[in-house]
Amino acid sequence: MELLSTPKNIEINNITCDSFRISWAMEKGDLERVTHYFIDLNKKENKNSNKFKHRVSPGGMRDPPPGEGRGGFVGGKQVKQRDGEYLVSGWSETVEFCTGDYAKEHLAQLQEKAELIAGRMLRFSVFYRNQHKEYFQHVRMHCGNVMKPSLKDNSGSHGSPTSGMLHGIFFSCNTEFNTGQPPQDSPYGRYRFQIPAQRLFNPNTNLYFADFYCMYTAYHYVVLVLAPKGSSGDLFCRERLPQLDISSNKFLTCCVEEGELVYRHAQDSILEVIYTEPVDLSLGVLGEISGHQLMSLSTANAKKDPSCKTCNISVGR
Repeated sequence: MELLSTPKNIEINNITCDSFRISWAMEKGDLERVTHYFIDLNKKENKNSNKFKHRVSPGGMRDPPPGEGRGGFVGGKQVKQRDGEYLVSGWSETVEFCTGDYAKEHLAQLQEKAELIAGRMLRFSVFYRNQHKEYFQHVRMHCGNVMKPSLKDNSGSHGSPTSGMLHGIFFSCNTEFNTGQPPQDSPYGRYRFQIPAQRLFNPNTNLYFADFYCMYTAYHYVVLVLAPKGSSGDLFCRERLPQLDISSNKFLTCCVEEGELVYRHAQDSILEVIYTEPVDLSLGVLGEISGHQLMSLSTANAKKDPSCKTCNISVGR
């Protein structure tokens, strides 16, 4: 059998704390004969080195565009299978490789770091979602008055298993220390939907830790997932995320006190809460806030600071 040619023009860039991008060129004739790609990642060159050999199945590949001779990992998100394989989704001019999602033990490490800075717990009573006026108009006119879950973007840690995989609706619950009320400023729009906390979070809800990150700033974000027990979101999270005790954790709690549900959130972290089911606007109140729209605080597709010692972990890469 004729051997494949050696890949050329190998480039590694976009290096972060837990991922990188690798690309290379191959002879066009070789691409038709490739069945799998193997990449060895060696942390150090000795007998104790950490080696990661990733096997990539070409399932779903199609021929590259005419004149293109590229091969490799395609797309920004590889699908990790139970046996450790990664499926390639198709050809494109840009080829990427990512070392994969955090395992539960990695997220547990991240959770421990987040707990160290969570601070004391403050009472709150509502979850709220800030958006532009047009968003809520669309929900009312085209979605039957129901906010529907959407696919989570790539904000936060590169290894978060929720990015590009989990469907949900983002809510906030942080309050101002001096008033006990939600802040009047928002990075996402001047209209705010508020819903009583018990509508989304109660003993029939499971709570999961999903991420901990910062964006080159002094304050940190903690991403949590609220999923009704037995829902599709709950089943997704159960396999991938650490589950939290709803009445006793460092971030967000729901406790019965004197016969009533009492809610508390961590003071020193900004919580991003993903609720995995649709939410009807009739369950809450919609109004306009009086503060400013602070676009600089938006976390949409926000990239994690890879140099922060507070919110990064070592995963042997």
